[in-house]
Amino acid sequence: MQMQPNEPSVSRWEVPAPLAIAEVEMDDGTKIVLRRHGNSHGTRLVLSHANSFGTDAYYPFWSLLIDRFDVVLFDFRNHGWNRVGSQTRHSIPTFLRDLTRVSQGIVREFGSKKTIGVFHSLSAQTAMIEACSAESSFDALVLFDPFICPAGCHPEHRDRLLGTMRTMVEAARRRRASFESLESFSDRLKNAPAFARLLPGVPELLARVTLRPATDSADYVLRCPPKYEAFIAEQGYRYASSVDIEDLSCPVKVIGSDPSSKHSYLPTVAMDEILKLNYDFIPETTHFLQLEEPEMCVSAMMEFIEENS
Repeated sequence: MQMQPNEPSVSRWEVPAPLAIAEVEMDDGTKIVLRRHGNSHGTRLVLSHANSFGTDAYYPFWSLLIDRFDVVLFDFRNHGWNRVGSQTRHSIPTFLRDLTRVSQGIVREFGSKKTIGVFHSLSAQTAMIEACSAESSFDALVLFDPFICPAGCHPEHRDRLLGTMRTMVEAARRRRASFESLESFSDRLKNAPAFARLLPGVPELLARVTLRPATDSADYVLRCPPKYEAFIAEQGYRYASSVDIEDLSCPVKVIGSDPSSKHSYLPTVAMDEILKLNYDFIPETTHFLQLEEPEMCVSAMMEFIEENS
């Protein structure tokens, strides 16, 4: 289903059933669920999400890709379709190991082919760190507003990123873990300034895919508990500065939100690093750009994908 921004807010984004579902076991026995959509003969795109979100929430974006591409979705542990496990293992180093095993599992379950990772925020940070290591899993990466701060980044970006991380930790610690209905959650999003630019129907989509029924009451609870979200946000800045652009093992395109937006990624000050990251941005968007201007986001990445597929 494809909607235009001027359609009424009652419009709904309905995530279709996957063509295939598989589980991949992590090194500690945790299971991560894979979902396959789209054209199995196309270039493979692997998608994941931001801290506390789930990849189904990006359906307004990836729905524009499934006619042409073999799209595989997964959620990080303790998010989305996955069960909630130990908070001790809920860490960026664990996510890095998980990403490698998930990539291996995709090949095992769906076959080997050229694969491009398409990630946002936390998952973009994780994928870029992995691309600087010997365990790089992708032939190319498209990263939307990654939480990274490489050596050459502008001091203003470094300071703003640190402030963003602090804000995220505080917000996660204050966040409600349960809601009496899906509507009460979506109504809160509609009244929150940070989500003011979401397409019509997206707050309702977010309610359906980021909440699950509580086991001990009639309420709904967040699939990723707020204390887990805060735990990751506290680690973010330390790992954001661990990226070395010179060590990247594959082509990368970074697509940021509007640089004037509060939490946007800003390019480095070194021209060679800007070129290496193939930096672009979507005007008049926030950190949730794929849920605000999905068509523009797809357009911004298509030339890069065509070159690398």
